[in-house]
Amino acid sequence: MSERFTVTTPIYYVNDVPHIGHAYNEVATDVLARWHRMRGDDTWMLTGTDEHGQKIMRTAAANGVSPQEWTDRLVETAWKPQLELLNIANDDFIRTTEERHKAGVRIFLERLKDAGYIYHGEFEGQYCVGCEEYKTANDLVPGTGEFEGQLVCAIHSRPIEVVREANYFFKLSEFGDRLLALYDERPDYVQPEHVRNEVRQFVKQGLTDLSISRNTFDWGIKVPWDESHVVYVWFEALLNYITANGYGVDDEQFARRWPAVHIVGKDIARFHAVIWPAMQMAAGLPISEHVFGHGWLLVGGEKMSKSKATGIEPRQITDVFGVDAFRYYFSSAIAFGSDGSFSWEDLDARYHSELANGLGNLASRVIAMVHKYCDGVVPDVAPDDAIRDLVTDAVGRADSAIDRFAIDQAVDAAMAIVERLNGYITEQAPWVLAKDEAQRDRLAEVLASNVHGIGAAAILLAPIMPASAQALWAAVGGEGDVLEQPIRQAHEWRGTGRVTTVPPLFPRIEQAAPAA
Repeated sequence: MSERFTVTTPIYYVNDVPHIGHAYNEVATDVLARWHRMRGDDTWMLTGTDEHGQKIMRTAAANGVSPQEWTDRLVETAWKPQLELLNIANDDFIRTTEERHKAGVRIFLERLKDAGYIYHGEFEGQYCVGCEEYKTANDLVPGTGEFEGQLVCAIHSRPIEVVREANYFFKLSEFGDRLLALYDERPDYVQPEHVRNEVRQFVKQGLTDLSISRNTFDWGIKVPWDESHVVYVWFEALLNYITANGYGVDDEQFARRWPAVHIVGKDIARFHAVIWPAMQMAAGLPISEHVFGHGWLLVGGEKMSKSKATGIEPRQITDVFGVDAFRYYFSSAIAFGSDGSFSWEDLDARYHSELANGLGNLASRVIAMVHKYCDGVVPDVAPDDAIRDLVTDAVGRADSAIDRFAIDQAVDAAMAIVERLNGYITEQAPWVLAKDEAQRDRLAEVLASNVHGIGAAAILLAPIMPASAQALWAAVGGEGDVLEQPIRQAHEWRGTGRVTTVPPLFPRIEQAAPAA
């Protein structure tokens, strides 16, 4: 029986072009979605762009265009092309400037107002335009350089603004106990554990009501009952997860797709694990299944950031190493949930040792030997028991890792097959067995074991490296689309019984990093 799996990226703020920090999240979410599709689950992956707010308005003005022209340009020339570049198989893409989103936001706001969770009041706070968020004292740090002597946002390292407004408020303070009960009753709701602990501690300190409108600028969705206000960008952005799948408009579609799993950066986990579930509670909706707050990509010890000149565009990497190697590296090199440092040297080393010399060399050697010793026909014998058991174990470990969002461990399990097969070939020396007619049966078993292991590895790696896995799959006699194979039965695959040829999947690269 198939299960439902709805998974979302955050919607990305389109004040600038994307960098590999955004790509890291997109690839991870795509891997999870592809894996669940290969399980046979009713899978739906959502991504999109967040296009309202003061920062967008200011950026557009600085570039001499309207906010709508600015967001249209960025979405069509940068954000959607990045999905195509990275081979992201999202099922939907939502923009917060779309009418379906605006309609759902208006319906949601009216329901919360009717339920008594929205009121009008006055507010003064310290606001970071970069984060589009009011900051507490704990969120601020002493500035350095040109901002020395001022308090700055800990994330953007820029001064905050004191904002005084008469706005509409959401009664977030009423949900503290219910949120703590949610975390206790569903300890896997917020993951990983260190993010859950931070979120829980934040709620325990007490929640204040949330200002959910602005009246000092007009780039946003109008509050339905008071068009002199626009909805606070974070409040309406969170609603994309339900407006994209029919909330308030298509009840059948909404019931099919909700609730969802949210894959977000740890810096926005608080919005998703505190404000968003409180909003769902207020509206009487089922609560999201999980919020997973992954770590940051660090460059030179700092979080990836365009404003700090540490942003690297994905194409800088894919032009050198290829798309599948990009996806592989960011799926495997960093423990998903922890911070991880990117360097060209590490990428180059892993590419050559794990992909070129590991997987690519294994495939070419085995296929060449099947052609040489068996005329391209895979021996019709059972794999070596030890190899069969290793492959079966790897499939189970990889699938279990995905349920824990441990994408890197799933890749490790698949690559354990590759590593073992490379060692197995060295130990068994098929080129020696082929010289002894008395060892023909053993040669057949060794070659069959290798083909069996490579085919299983191709299936397990398909969500991570779709194009390379397909080439590998076809080369060892796999039929059809590798992405349509049942991933939980990867160890049971059967092919045509013939190998073909495998192209150079991971050619050697002489210069890894781009020239300065």
